[in-house]
Amino acid sequence: MRTLLILIVCICCFPLANADTIRMMQYNLMYYTTSAPSGCNADEAYLDLKDENFKVIMQYAQPDVLCVNEIGSQSVYVDRFLDNVLNVDGVTHYASCPLTNFSGGSIANMLYYNTEKLQFHSYFYITTAYRDINAYKMYYRSNTLLEGDTVFITFLIAHLKAGGYDNNAEQRFVQVQRLMQRLEQIGVADNYVFSGDFNLTNSNEATYQHLINYPNSLYRFYDPIDEEGNWNNNSQYRYIHTQSTHTYSENGCYSTGGMDDRFDFILVSPYIYYGSKKVKSLIETYKALGQDGSFFNGSISADNSVVPSEVAVALYNGSDHLPVMLDFELQAELSIRNSEDFASVNILNPIDNQLKINLFLDRELKLNFELYTIDGRRIDNFSKDCESGETIIAHHFNYPSAFYLLKISDSENRVMVRKLIKR
Repeated sequence: MRTLLILIVCICCFPLANADTIRMMQYNLMYYTTSAPSGCNADEAYLDLKDENFKVIMQYAQPDVLCVNEIGSQSVYVDRFLDNVLNVDGVTHYASCPLTNFSGGSIANMLYYNTEKLQFHSYFYITTAYRDINAYKMYYRSNTLLEGDTVFITFLIAHLKAGGYDNNAEQRFVQVQRLMQRLEQIGVADNYVFSGDFNLTNSNEATYQHLINYPNSLYRFYDPIDEEGNWNNNSQYRYIHTQSTHTYSENGCYSTGGMDDRFDFILVSPYIYYGSKKVKSLIETYKALGQDGSFFNGSISADNSVVPSEVAVALYNGSDHLPVMLDFELQAELSIRNSEDFASVNILNPIDNQLKINLFLDRELKLNFELYTIDGRRIDNFSKDCESGETIIAHHFNYPSAFYLLKISDSENRVMVRKLIKR
């Protein structure tokens, strides 16, 4: 009996590994402002049209982290995108980070995030001759957050100098030099994600090489898809081209020339590439949204094999860039001590080859059930739509005699954990 009690106490305090996924999108919004350069007919009607198109894209992609370039450098534009594009049609969980524009100019960077999964921690910025480079440190809303257990990720956003001349390339290099120097000065090799419109035409450019072959290997960045080469106007790379969605410009705002450049990137630090600090990039999810490889030197069209036609049309109308997307797996911890009883649960222990769960709910809920060993390995999971009142769930349980933990969660991220003893 004494041994049994010791085992139960150990289980109660044991933290479970709990994998979650966050989806990131990097997107150049193309002058989301009425202060666009001469020749771009940017007015309220222009922004209204962009709002409608961006809304279609966001509702389809549902990013948890949205890093953007070319948003207006005033808070009115940051708030407008939040209110007209993200938090619409019943969605309320998006928030924005602090806006900076110390380098001056009419356009800036911004990060929006899903508050159900992430929270803003802190930020810093780097001024350059053209635009700020922004850094936003976020933390994951883990179930053991109150005990200080969570995962931190710093998202770096840049819009590097455009242009194909040698002096433009030199200016881009200076910008990333300042960034890398700042990271080393901070002195914490960490979970960094660096994204933006880099305006690079090939991997031999000093800017790209400085990032992926930085002398201090702890601060290098990895290109998740490892697609080095001459990207400009090269059909070999048509599946990763992100600019331009247009061959001609209806209102003078869009860049033209069709899909022939890989300007937009998401790069990750070694810790994220290898998953050393509880965050790992899922390389297979990296994609330019709407790019199916059939638009080389052409425009994005409704005839698209990878997204619905209405999304393809929205990508065409929204910007002259395609968004880039990448998912990350986060390893957080779940502890019984932080469970929140949102339902009456009765499990008769010990159990045999069938797990019987008696639930009583005050309203309809979709519940997720995850079964863990005491060393934190998830061995089973299933979901159930439960009605209000009493629900009895029977689930096959063909596992060896041992102690187990059952995690029960709902759509509101509430969690309960119950101990199981297999006969």
